[in-house]
Amino acid sequence: MEMNQEENIGIQGKVVAVTGGLGLVGSAVCLELLRRGALQVRSLDCRKTSPWSDRLKESGVHCIYGDVVSIEDVENALDGVDCVIHLASYGGSGKEMIQTRRMEEVNVEGTRNVLETCVKKGITRVVYLSSNGVVFGGKEIENGDETLPCLSSNQYVGPYDQTKSVAEQLVLKNNGRIEWAWSLLSTCVIRCPLVYGPGEEKYLDRVISDARLGLLLFKIGDPNSKTDWINVDNIVLALMLATTGLMSKYSKVAGKVYFVSDGNPINFFEFLQPLLKNLEYDLPKSSLSIPLAVSLGNICKAMYIMLSPLLNQRWFPQPLILPPEVYKVGVTNYYSINKAKEELGYEPKTQPDEAMTETIKYFKDKKRREVDGPSIYAWLFCVIGLPSILSVAWLPDIGPIPFLRVIALYIFRSMLALRIA
Repeated sequence: MEMNQEENIGIQGKVVAVTGGLGLVGSAVCLELLRRGALQVRSLDCRKTSPWSDRLKESGVHCIYGDVVSIEDVENALDGVDCVIHLASYGGSGKEMIQTRRMEEVNVEGTRNVLETCVKKGITRVVYLSSNGVVFGGKEIENGDETLPCLSSNQYVGPYDQTKSVAEQLVLKNNGRIEWAWSLLSTCVIRCPLVYGPGEEKYLDRVISDARLGLLLFKIGDPNSKTDWINVDNIVLALMLATTGLMSKYSKVAGKVYFVSDGNPINFFEFLQPLLKNLEYDLPKSSLSIPLAVSLGNICKAMYIMLSPLLNQRWFPQPLILPPEVYKVGVTNYYSINKAKEELGYEPKTQPDEAMTETIKYFKDKKRREVDGPSIYAWLFCVIGLPSILSVAWLPDIGPIPFLRVIALYIFRSMLALRIA
């Protein structure tokens, strides 16, 4: 691809570190930095491998295994760096949302470690990826902008957005901080909605898994509710614009916050429809009100809190729904990107239809490579139904067996048929 030289300003010849660099967005940011002429790109991630790690290493990215919670790991990774793009976070989806302590460690303490290391080592630029949830408390927001205040800690729908808000305030507070005469720290915050694209592994993968198992049982909230999404190409563009903006000699973006998205707010389930249809899964027809869905979410939350020692096990399933997800999916909350357009020069380069086409292609290819397992109902029949049939067919008349046998005989019509079954 032909490179516009203006895109390289501030990046070419620089050493840039990306925390959370093995994720979908992080890996794309690393590759884009190399494309724009960065002298060296480092990825700091607490995972040793990911679907993108091989490609990153082949492209020349220095992949460093470490945790932002460890100040030693952060100092090691950021030594000699010119700019940090801080993406590492925890708790945005699924069972991670139950692990409040880990969220505080990664999102707040990890951000503090990055900032303190930057000041200590004379690193002068930090771009932070925040969440649009830092201004959302479960009440409708239509075309919100950067004048909306962050909420008090007890107003958030969940701990993830609360910890991201604390981290965002740390980043902004450190803008203009001077440790030495030559080291003035400049920071910029990009607020991001749900990310989608080929390889997305937190949101879409989970929805598709639920649909495959027959667990996508209902829509949530008003069918006219809308929320924002952003394609991975567009969030990478926004982060590059913030980085080059900070790198310019007279930065106009330092100390500022920007909402970005595809600029196309849409109902959550309407957004999913073409993806699920192409994968031959059904979109649920029934709907739950917000209060009912929150109640169901609280039941799931209570169960998962009781089972918290198992949450880090890869085989342990994701929850059906949790209260913060109910509000984000079912309550209108979308934001204007005008400030990002005017000050960063942001303009979504990949349109939603094109991005969804690529996303569908990826997940269709993935489905062809995998074998669809049975639905949850088939598993329930195996776990409950088959033992019940064996019991009524062969056990003596004890307890509820006679009653169950009557029901089974109504279905199978004879003991011979029942025992053959």
